[in-house]
Order: sequence, then C-alpha cells, then structure tokens
Amino acid sequence: MEVNNILVVCTGNICRSPMAKALLQICYPQKRIDSAGLAAVVGHPIQSEAVEVMTAAQIDIDRHCAKQITKDMAVAADLILTMTSKQTKWIESKWPYCRGKTFRLGHWNNKDINDPYGHNLAAFKTAYQDIADSLGYWQNKLAD
Repeated sequence: MEVNNILVVCTGNICRSPMAKALLQICYPQKRIDSAGLAAVVGHPIQSEAVEVMTAAQIDIDRHCAKQITKDMAVAADLILTMTSKQTKWIESKWPYCRGKTFRLGHWNNKDINDPYGHNLAAFKTAYQDIADSLGYWQNKLAD
C-alpha cells in the first residue's frame, strides 16, 4: 500500500503529535502530513516546552495551533499514527474502517509515547527522543 497521506494523533495536539508531524515532514517532504488531537482545545498554541525542544533540534513549530480529529481526516489518511494503544483503540472504535491503517507510532518497538503535558522540560525531551526513535522503525515502511 502506498502511503502519501499521514495523520499523527495524540490527545491535545499541543505536544507529541505536532513534534512527530514536524519530524515526518523533514523525512518525507513529498507526503501530506497532518496532526490532530482526540480531545484538542481547538486553536490552542503548542506547549512552550515542545517549541523549546524542537528549536534545539533546529525545527520551527511555534506557529502550530491545535485541531480536533475529524471523520474526514480519518477517511483521507492512508496511515494514522497514534501515541498510545489506547488512542489506536479509540479511533478504531469510533471509525471501524480505520482498522488496518491505524497504528501506534511505537508499534514496531512496542512503545507508547508518554504525554509530557504538565511535566517539566525533561519529559518533553524524553517524548521527543521516543518519537524520533519510533519513527526510525517506520523508515523502510514509508519509503517511496
């Protein structure tokens, strides 16, 4: 299956999924990559700690605004990447036709990406590293 449209999902769309989206955009500039939250506060800016971590990696994400996942987004995606098994189950329960294209980002290394929201900068650094490590396992599956 060809994957050209990737949707990255977390809870609030202000920490993990925007970081993962930015990393995916660097690796796959030819693909359409978006992010959303299962319980997003629509229009909320990205967490400042996430901006700090990404800025240290020379990636600019400070203009990101949170958005809620929609049925249209789920239908359009060739691949939906979540941060936890619970999020994968939520999407598959709400939209059963997403089974088979919804996976945890840490699927191949059996890892949930913990939510750093409300924690210190170290938690954001850990989330970033876990995202980057997990994306490495997707490399040969997403290559054109």
